[in-house]
Amino acid sequence: MSRDKEEVKRLSTHGQLIEKPADVIKNPYILEFTGLEECKAFSEHDLETALIDKIEHFLLELGKGFLFESRQKRFSFENRHFYVDLIFYNRLLRCYTIIDLKIGDLKHQDLGQMQMYVNYFDRYVKLDEENPTVGILLCLSKSDELVELTLPKDSNIYASEYQLYLPSKEELKKQLEDAQREWEAHHDKEIPDSN
Repeated sequence: MSRDKEEVKRLSTHGQLIEKPADVIKNPYILEFTGLEECKAFSEHDLETALIDKIEHFLLELGKGFLFESRQKRFSFENRHFYVDLIFYNRLLRCYTIIDLKIGDLKHQDLGQMQMYVNYFDRYVKLDEENPTVGILLCLSKSDELVELTLPKDSNIYASEYQLYLPSKEELKKQLEDAQREWEAHHDKEIPDSN
């Protein structure tokens, strides 16, 4: 029933091909395996520790090709020290993937900080034959408009929300209904009325 029959045929033959960072970045990530309570206050350090304690589960949630390198990786310049929360390497994309954890709303300053991290890795860490570094800001909530206005269009930085628990059946049903209404509204705008 798909309109893009060639793409469906390609997927059935080869599965999902991972060719660019957007092919592996999820939104949202489900971090239920951490055991953190949704209503309890926790710090970014608590979240980071829970993820590292369950690194196998986190790697599975991240998706294909991710290899863990380090946590709280320090880099320095001009006598200032910066710490990147989590560093991964994706062997399929052949690039470093930096993850910065945020326990609240994403702010434009967070995006700027991640841009600095990505620039540093691209200039001083990655090898010439490796692809550009990918940055993922893992946050509790984000504004797509803020991300779009802050980052250049060709940016290799992604903001993804995380959920500590899957939504209830009722919440999931409501989300699906909302998405269906949004899709129909968008679809109706694209197809002019033939009358």
